[in-house]
Amino acid sequence: MASWDAQQYLKFAEERARPCAELIQRISLESPGVIVDMGCGPGNSTAMLVRRWPQAHITGMDSSADMIATARRSYPHQHWIEADISTWQSPHRLDLIFSNAALQWVDNHAALLPRLMNMLNPAGALAVQMPPNDHSAAAHTLISELAASGPWRDKFPVPVRRWYCHELEFYYDLLSTQSTRLDLWTSQYIHILNSASDIVEWYKGTGLRPYLDALPPADREAFITAYRNLVTTAYPPQRDGRVLFAFRRLFLIAYKR
Repeated sequence: MASWDAQQYLKFAEERARPCAELIQRISLESPGVIVDMGCGPGNSTAMLVRRWPQAHITGMDSSADMIATARRSYPHQHWIEADISTWQSPHRLDLIFSNAALQWVDNHAALLPRLMNMLNPAGALAVQMPPNDHSAAAHTLISELAASGPWRDKFPVPVRRWYCHELEFYYDLLSTQSTRLDLWTSQYIHILNSASDIVEWYKGTGLRPYLDALPPADREAFITAYRNLVTTAYPPQRDGRVLFAFRRLFLIAYKR
């Protein structure tokens, strides 16, 4: 399990909020009573749900103690629990299970998503946003390529945990029999960052975490430096010195029969 740093994650809070807001806006539920935000991180996604449905009972859930502690400090009036998405079972039926950029860290979606659907009330919704395994995204693939190269190859004796995500067709086939309606789409966000180093900082909050955790502390900075050199080449600056960072995301909303 990767360790998570809430402050590192929040360095790009505005950029990370955009797909979350898009997903919330697309949910066609007028007044869900009971909501769980799975993988709530530092609580900013839960706060957005509260703004959309202020009368609902909303619980933020995350497996990271640091994320939950930050959420509790930032939003003390909300309900927070520390739990693992892969094993957690709701004690009662839910109207909305929401997950923004979390399920890509959980294996076996073929079993997980139907199990989540079974926790919903009829006409309830499962709403998910996650980055797919996009092999065209240089910033992501450069991490695994670096880990498999030269002196780093022997530093990772076991396969490093990567994102678990399928294409839209997989999720349609998986959830269509349990759903009255499925809303599926992808979006590519173009983030304007100050430099290629900002891309490294972005991934230090997410995709780099499993690799850094697998390394001895003495090797982590060298790995980050090597990655930064690759990213700087892959993302040349624009005329004003900034870089364009494309990030693709997959969305699904399944409404239970």
